[in-house]
Amino acid sequence: MDDTQYLQYCRSLWREFASTLGKRTAGLDEENPLRELADACNRLPDDDLYAVGPELAMRLFSHQPEFAPTFPRSLLWFLGGDCLHVLTDQEIATFQALDEERLEAAERGELYDYRAQATARLQLT
Repeated sequence: MDDTQYLQYCRSLWREFASTLGKRTAGLDEENPLRELADACNRLPDDDLYAVGPELAMRLFSHQPEFAPTFPRSLLWFLGGDCLHVLTDQEIATFQALDEERLEAAERGELYDYRAQATARLQLT
């Protein structure tokens, strides 16, 4: 998985999360803070993920912690910054190793199934 594929993977994780959150909050009043957050996540253009995504993720973790477990851990790593404070030291070490392996495989021209490796190592769903 090269950098472009990794970016597409992270964008797809965001879209999956935003879609699920949107469905779960569809019955809430439009002015409900969680509904507003879900709408903002769904409206976020792919090109703004890295710039705006961290703020939206941290809003979820600080204001709606009951939904935090539904947020993909891989996205916290990708978004970086304050999002890294949510990860455990073990998760950070694992993501660092995954990134190194992904880049090494790309240099060799080999395929690297990042999703499968992250799932196996982090017990992700």
